[in-house]
Amino acid sequence: MAVETIPRVKKSSGDSSSDTDVNNNPPRRKDLEKVADVPVLDKDGKPHAFKSLYTPTNNERSRTLIIFIRHFFCGNCQEYLRSLSTSITPETLNKLSPPIDIRIVGCGQPDLIPMYLRETECPYPIYADPSKKLYAELGMTRTLNLGPKAPQYMQYSLPSAMVRAGYQVLKAGRSAFKGGDYWQVGGEFIFEDGHVTWCHRMKNTRDHAEVPEIRRQLGLDGARPPLRKTFSSGIRRSSSQLGRKLSDRRKSWSRSRDRTEKPSPDGSMMERLREDQAGEEKSERQSKDEVKQNGGVAANSVTV
Repeated sequence: MAVETIPRVKKSSGDSSSDTDVNNNPPRRKDLEKVADVPVLDKDGKPHAFKSLYTPTNNERSRTLIIFIRHFFCGNCQEYLRSLSTSITPETLNKLSPPIDIRIVGCGQPDLIPMYLRETECPYPIYADPSKKLYAELGMTRTLNLGPKAPQYMQYSLPSAMVRAGYQVLKAGRSAFKGGDYWQVGGEFIFEDGHVTWCHRMKNTRDHAEVPEIRRQLGLDGARPPLRKTFSSGIRRSSSQLGRKLSDRRKSWSRSRDRTEKPSPDGSMMERLREDQAGEEKSERQSKDEVKQNGGVAANSVTV
């Protein structure tokens, strides 16, 4: 009977909507022996043997989920870790029997791990394999295909993810070229007592195993990750707040203009005083005219 082996690394065709042909057969023991001592680097650049990520420090049973991501500027992988971290917390994993650890491995330089931790708010340790030897020996492939549809874990739109990733690249400066191989895709592997019991290899750049499937494989329910506050919702919220501020400012300006146009109480009083004084002067002139007229009539009467 023929024994299925894990696929060798290869580039995909140029069709951006088709999946790369890989299988999800767990790596064999001899494949794990090849990579057991491959160094992975932590955020400080300190090397660790790959086997230390999944080998227990005591004789108790252990399980470890190791997630291989793409380059450190991949917005899809960042979004995947955000969704996974909100759905599967360390506290949840510690309640399982046996407990489960999660480790993340990327193909870039360790200099970018602190940035990646900040961007994803990932609570799990992240390591770097710049040599990509783990990716090759464990059967992960290379492709730039997006795949036929957007995954459930994506709560950002693809344009938003691309804009955010582009901003990170610009902000990184000289480290922008340390993110890793843009062609390399990853996968998810569950190690139990030193061997792989389940794995999923990405067929395109967005083909991480969905969070509900990961939850089921870890012994949890198949619940979807909760909705998070996304970048676009933040923009909408900020726009709404700005609109309210502008509306309040317009109302304030309108009230100020009304107050400016209305005469002050002191002004109204002075105006009334002027009108009263003018009225009195007019009455006085009329009285004098009447006296003069009456005096002229009386003189004529006397002369006659």
